[in-house]
Amino acid sequence: MQRKPTPRLLPLLAAVPGAYLLSALAVGGLGAALAWAGLARPEAVVLGAMCGFVICLTVLLWGYRAALGWLHTWAGVALGGVLFAIFWMGTLSVFDREIDRWMMPDTRLPPQVRQQPLSLDRIAAAVAPAVPAKATQWRIDLPTARVPVLRFTYKAGADEAPVRLLDPTSLAFLPEPGTLGASGFIFPFHYGLHLKWNDLGKWIVGLAGMAMLVLLVSGVLIHKKIFIQFFTFRPQKSLQRGSLDLHNLTGVLGLPFHFLITLSGLIIFITIYYPQAHSSVFGGGKEGKAAFSAEAYGKFSRAKAKAPGTLASLDAMAARAERVWAGGRPYFVRVWHPGDANSYVELRRSYANDVTMNLDQIYFDAASGEILNRFSAGPVMSAQRFISGMHFIQFEHWPLRWLYFLAGLSGCVLIATGFLFWLESRRARHAKHGLAGVRVVEGIAVGGVSGILIATLALFAANRLLPPHASLAGADRATLEMWAFFMTWLACLIHAWLRGRAAWRDQTWTVCAGAAICVALNALTTGDHLPRALANGMWPVAGMDLMLLIVAALAWWAALRMRKPTPAPRARMALESVS
Repeated sequence: MQRKPTPRLLPLLAAVPGAYLLSALAVGGLGAALAWAGLARPEAVVLGAMCGFVICLTVLLWGYRAALGWLHTWAGVALGGVLFAIFWMGTLSVFDREIDRWMMPDTRLPPQVRQQPLSLDRIAAAVAPAVPAKATQWRIDLPTARVPVLRFTYKAGADEAPVRLLDPTSLAFLPEPGTLGASGFIFPFHYGLHLKWNDLGKWIVGLAGMAMLVLLVSGVLIHKKIFIQFFTFRPQKSLQRGSLDLHNLTGVLGLPFHFLITLSGLIIFITIYYPQAHSSVFGGGKEGKAAFSAEAYGKFSRAKAKAPGTLASLDAMAARAERVWAGGRPYFVRVWHPGDANSYVELRRSYANDVTMNLDQIYFDAASGEILNRFSAGPVMSAQRFISGMHFIQFEHWPLRWLYFLAGLSGCVLIATGFLFWLESRRARHAKHGLAGVRVVEGIAVGGVSGILIATLALFAANRLLPPHASLAGADRATLEMWAFFMTWLACLIHAWLRGRAAWRDQTWTVCAGAAICVALNALTTGDHLPRALANGMWPVAGMDLMLLIVAALAWWAALRMRKPTPAPRARMALESVS
């Protein structure tokens, strides 16, 4: 019986830009039509752009409706490594502020019981000597339950100073952290890969995000017995069978989370992925983008007077803002044009207790304290900010934060087991016919899964090993940490291609050793070993050490399992029919 010919990879590669172009045209037209119909201009842009992702997904799935299994397979194989990196770093970002405490020992301040809010006037006086005369703005982020320190920065022309940290009790500057921490490296990595040129990293992540949506929807459509498979997990069977069962289990169990977290991640960057939306309403170029930002995000500005000015009481401005916001408190204060007669103060309302990352802001005249401008987002923009808040989970809700963390890990398992099934279902056939596909994909899979885990541990180890003011070839300490991450990741990829299947076991043992070493390094370099951290109430530090120990234990168990011979796979033809 002659097999039905399968589609080629080249048409898929052509279909992706085709689907995007169709959705981009639709977005531009929809935004213009909504604005013409009377919807507020920024609302029309945002609503039109949000529809673009649904249109793009629909076009791709419709175009390959007769070969969804093939589309599912190749979308996962082509972008699975990038997807795992995004999900892994996104999962760690759920606790990025807690990891910061582990990576920045000077921020491990004792718990404070604060009865009165901090005085903004005292803070302004404390940071004033650090603000240069040519500064165009300076900003203070207030401490929270997750971030116990004040964060100070300023801009002088095009240059932005690194973040300085202050003890909220003494208002003294803490030593330079010498690291980007998780909030400065891991969090930006998960949405931009630290590839800033022309937003290249965000475009790669966007492409991977659309691939994830395709994988999730096509996975549901091609599995006829998806709910039966949800209750089927046979780890005692072959690796091929067990990995497929676990793939199906995590796919069904985490399907709502995986779909919403992926779609919301795309919607956050609507202005990057669909600039046609605002250019069709506000016009193209920098002027159109600036006009959209001003109306959608409430950006206010006024020129300098080039005459000396004064700064009135920031505490009085904060008190007035709280009255306007019916008890809402600011989470940061920013002074624009400091020392100028036209200086003004920006206060933004905290969303620590809200899912929506609100855009509520008030601008005051710095000298008189009078309100110059007040902004609240419209309904559609508020919906977009709710979706953003649902993705970033910046609100304080510990049970939900742990559920996000576990759901993120299930996404990592989903992607890794998809790789394993593809490899095991084709290993024998590719070897028989002398094909290199398994070897190539295995290098991507090992380097993209265990390799990024090892690279993350290398980042933590470098953080604890590098001297406070380390530098090399003009690179500061924070940059050296980044080098440690990327060079280790590259080494893992090379090792994976050289060692093939054996690289899984090699790198799993490395994960086990690396996680244990990081715990030991924290104890040796800071003295905050696990019992002491628990006794002193340093829960973020203790939690980080406990997670590292759990990773070490799981890797040890997995490495031991890899030593056992794998039984011959059964029902190979039936299994391959769903791939």
